[in-house]
Amino acid sequence: MRWENLTSDSEHSRADAALFGADAVTTRTFDTPEFSGITFHEVRARSIINRVPAVSRMSFQWTVNPYRGCSHACVYCFARKTHSYLDLDTGLGFDSQIVVKTNAPELLRRQLGSRRWQGEHIAMGTNVDCYQRAEGRYRLMPGIIAALRDHANPFSILTKGTLILRDLDLITQAAQVTDVGVSVSVGFTEQELWRTVEPGTPAPERRLEVVRTLAEHGVGCGVLMAPVIPFLSDTPAQLRATVRSIAASGATSVTPLVLHLRPGAREWFMAWLEQHHPYLVARYQRLYAEGSYAPKWYQRRITRQVHELAEEYGIGPTRAGMPRRIRPSEAAEEPPVTGPTQLSLL
Repeated sequence: MRWENLTSDSEHSRADAALFGADAVTTRTFDTPEFSGITFHEVRARSIINRVPAVSRMSFQWTVNPYRGCSHACVYCFARKTHSYLDLDTGLGFDSQIVVKTNAPELLRRQLGSRRWQGEHIAMGTNVDCYQRAEGRYRLMPGIIAALRDHANPFSILTKGTLILRDLDLITQAAQVTDVGVSVSVGFTEQELWRTVEPGTPAPERRLEVVRTLAEHGVGCGVLMAPVIPFLSDTPAQLRATVRSIAASGATSVTPLVLHLRPGAREWFMAWLEQHHPYLVARYQRLYAEGSYAPKWYQRRITRQVHELAEEYGIGPTRAGMPRRIRPSEAAEEPPVTGPTQLSLL
């Protein structure tokens, strides 16, 4: 294995640094099969704790994102638009041009220690997945979680990645001193749909195995059932099969979220739909004619169906990404927080 350095301290790389909002950029490729076709832009970021815009629908105010771009390659990912701010392609470029904030752990530790920081909840995995494949190489999350633990700062993690289990000990340690929330995203369980719409992610059953493993170690884990994809994963039988599998994993909660198509993601998803399900294009154009979100009546129908199924299978709804102190002796007893939310995801 080897890294190949593709750029040097040239005028071009200095321009890249200004574009990325970083002090320096080093661009590399990695010659192993799991990183084939992926380019990494290593940057030293100037800030790592980001405020969520007040106009967003998020249930939290602060995020940490050690990566930009995501090799999970989910065709519906709302974060695709953010790559255009870096003059990078929002389609294949988003999947294969990954920005790595190599100084994220040390920068976070410094910002958490600042007098200006008030110790508010920090959400991770709400833009791109912090446990995507790059994390296996760069190992930024252990240092990030350790910093949050050492400052007793509440946080939550949302992921489709199985690599979170590597950091189980750190998460458990943090949960002894602060509020910690863990959620895994599983929108459906159908293999054929997964292979085409989320080609870079672990299979749904592997993600549910993460939930099961966390539960076995006393770490309560909710499932964000996202996205529910209209006409492809939303029949009563499909919803039942997914909720049944989520319940069997030992999830503490299930929260449905219907597919939303913001600019950037919308164009990429519709191109995928034209290729794989052309008969649905006109139906999607009608369903999403008013904007990025499916009509309220459709969202309410899906939410009601999923919540009814969750009650039938013995699990409850919660607000994904909300903090909660996890203690091994309490993980199975703590009641869920009710009330759905609209969370922008992966």
